[in-house]
Amino acid sequence: MSKKKPAAGGKKAPTVVVHDPKDLKGNLKCVGGSQSDHWNYVLANQTFQTLWIKHSDEETRDQQFSATAQGLVGIGPRDELEGMIAAQLLAAHNAAMECYRRAMYGDQTFEGRRENLSQANKLSRTYSVLLDALIAARASRRSRWNTSTSIPAVRQSWEWLRVQHWTIHRNQRDNPMRSKLPMHLSPRCGARTRNRKSCRAPAMPNGRCRMHGGMSPGAPKGNKNALKHGRYTAEAIARRREISGLIRAMKALASVYGE
Repeated sequence: MSKKKPAAGGKKAPTVVVHDPKDLKGNLKCVGGSQSDHWNYVLANQTFQTLWIKHSDEETRDQQFSATAQGLVGIGPRDELEGMIAAQLLAAHNAAMECYRRAMYGDQTFEGRRENLSQANKLSRTYSVLLDALIAARASRRSRWNTSTSIPAVRQSWEWLRVQHWTIHRNQRDNPMRSKLPMHLSPRCGARTRNRKSCRAPAMPNGRCRMHGGMSPGAPKGNKNALKHGRYTAEAIARRREISGLIRAMKALASVYGE
């Protein structure tokens, strides 16, 4: 298919060719992820133009171009979308490293260093977002190939997965076997709560749960810790009163003889 735009002023209109057999060879698909070599070539040039080569000699510049192309090949884009993300990843990385490098200059102001570090921080965050997008795109592509190549079949499979997940969750909630556990068969507390309902917590041997307490069953039988010291028995009280009377009598005699 070709699209020709009418020429203005006698100039020849550009011609756009789609699905050109000469272009759809895919020799550079490992670079841009597309079957069109025109796309792969343009994407590679766009990535090359993001490099900082102002102070690079010819040998260093060739190394930078080769390394960038190898970076695209290493990422391995599988379609045009992944190719664009891969190119932006390398561009964000190059820009962030350049900002970090400029922040390390010794002969610069504090504002200049802070601005370079701020831009590097933003570029690093952009790099992380692009990396997450690449991972998500590859995960979506993998799920599509694992189910079916057609879009309706993929949509139907995802709906089936959602229904199955909801059904499993509902079966776990409404499982009748859960009501037969010993905890569910134990007696309930029954105390009146603040919302004027009965407490449904498991009851202790005294008939109340651990939160509502209830009547204490008392010390167990044969408890040796419950020592009866006898301080408040009738005999002990009478003896203390007798001693107090003797002390008062002694004080009265002492006051008489003292005069």
